[in-house]
Amino acid sequence: MPKANIGNGEIYYEVHGEGPPLMMVAGLGGTGDYWNPQIEAFAKHYTVILHDHRGTGQSSHSQIEYSVDQMADDLLRLMDFLKIEQAHIVGHSTGAAMALIISVQNPERLASSVAYAGWTKADPHLHRCFDIRRTLLRETGAQAYCRATPLFLFPPWFIRDNGDAMIEQEPNVVASFPPAEIMESRMDAVLAFDCTEYVGRVGVPTLVICANDDFLTPAYYSQELAHLIPSAELSILESGGHAVSVTRPELFNEQVLAFLARQKAPQSQSI
Repeated sequence: MPKANIGNGEIYYEVHGEGPPLMMVAGLGGTGDYWNPQIEAFAKHYTVILHDHRGTGQSSHSQIEYSVDQMADDLLRLMDFLKIEQAHIVGHSTGAAMALIISVQNPERLASSVAYAGWTKADPHLHRCFDIRRTLLRETGAQAYCRATPLFLFPPWFIRDNGDAMIEQEPNVVASFPPAEIMESRMDAVLAFDCTEYVGRVGVPTLVICANDDFLTPAYYSQELAHLIPSAELSILESGGHAVSVTRPELFNEQVLAFLARQKAPQSQSI
């Protein structure tokens, strides 16, 4: 299982397919397997690189103060390790925030960016959601946190149809859950993120995409991002929740692949 030594830690990564490089970056959970519903479709056209964020999955569980800037720096270090000069990026939630930072601070590293279920700045709604999640983690532990997570990610119909499978998978989810102090620091990073002052300087073609019934990062966030980012495209899918790439993968894949196909290929053609 490959791990990249990025100087101050190790990042677990996977590579699928062939073609122009495409970094697919998960959200708060941080593990690359979030993108399993996308791998087959995207790997037909791109070299898909997935990774576990520092603090999650099989990457180093560093006891540091996490921030979205730090997560973005880890991603750039991974690209450097893999000798990827430039790539497309698809980022979900926290991954979207990372993509926005790189789009402003290092636009030469990206051929295009997809900000999926992103946000501009935490508002009272997002703070309340994370206060509830933090309380569950502190007072009742990882199992209660993991049991509640689908309520924030998925629409009711998806939980209805997949509830038994979620219960069966729960022990594995709990067993792989990061230390509580790391997860709390990652939640702090989400709440501290604020791109409102600089998102207008995004320097790469950008698709902003979300589901209209996203409970965690409501569609008004994506509308604001698309308004602020120069020449951004906006796609609001009818339904699918915060994790629409999981609940409606064919629709999500179609929208994102169509956007990527319209963009210039990265200067890095393969790894």
